[in-house]
Amino acid sequence: MADNLYETLGVSRRASEDEIRRAFRKLAKESHPDLNPGSPGAVERFKKITAANEILGDPQKRRQYDAGEIDAKGEPRRPQWRPGSGPGGARTRTYSGGADDFNLSDIFSDVFGQGQGMGQGMGQGVGRGGAGRAGAGQPGFTSKGQDLRYTLEVDFLESVIGAKKRVTLPEGGVLDLAVPEGVTDGQVLRLKGKGGPGHNGGPAGDALVEIKVRMHAQFKRQGEDILVEVPITIDEAVLGAKIEVPTITGRVQLTIPKGTSSGKTFRLKGKGVQNKANGVMGDELVTVRIVLPDAIDESLSYFFNEWRQKNTYDPGRK
Repeated sequence: MADNLYETLGVSRRASEDEIRRAFRKLAKESHPDLNPGSPGAVERFKKITAANEILGDPQKRRQYDAGEIDAKGEPRRPQWRPGSGPGGARTRTYSGGADDFNLSDIFSDVFGQGQGMGQGMGQGVGRGGAGRAGAGQPGFTSKGQDLRYTLEVDFLESVIGAKKRVTLPEGGVLDLAVPEGVTDGQVLRLKGKGGPGHNGGPAGDALVEIKVRMHAQFKRQGEDILVEVPITIDEAVLGAKIEVPTITGRVQLTIPKGTSSGKTFRLKGKGVQNKANGVMGDELVTVRIVLPDAIDESLSYFFNEWRQKNTYDPGRK
């Protein structure tokens, strides 16, 4: 017997869209294979609740399911004529479901990063390789598989220098992708042929992976330039010094000249992100901030008191 999708998600037939979304989110967190590595039934449970949400989370598909137009797999119920007891030996029309297949929904949520929200990013925008299209039930009809959408979070340094990522999919497979150097937040990577299967031998769809870049404790990005703030001591600002500063590829030395004011910005050529369009490397912009010691001792106070009495330096305050 086919699964009852409402029972699969643990909601009633009168459940609102928000109730269905919350139920799916709760079950997805509990059953995701990556969070249950030792549970042999986790993959199958996750497939069922994901497939249920593909239909009940989509208002149009839900209406079709409730009306009996599609089955629990989202396949259209096509008429078949069988002998019956109608008047004059007429045949009565019955319905049967379509092929047994399963396509992934957009479901990285909380494990690989949320997309547009649990209800929308997971259950919507992912279809069944042409199922339900006009002519899909006709012999010889082929169509390209549905594109599948995912969201993947990467660290800041992975986004600027590139990385290899392997993601475990809900049905137990894996998706290998190369995060290119210089990828930006919100950029979508297309993996050809990694989406839903085609219909009747048609080509597979693509996997569309939207990149979300996590913030970094030190670095910020401005175009191809990297921005960073570095603290310096008062004596380094007055007397000058050579200090180490971080870059996206390691620490380098920076010369601080005598009399450097707080807020001064230095440019490290070629220490930014490469522009893939023209091959030009961005720079790193290092802004220094003078940081005083936690405790000002008597000798430091005495020195500056003497200095202030002998000098009339005015920084231009108004």
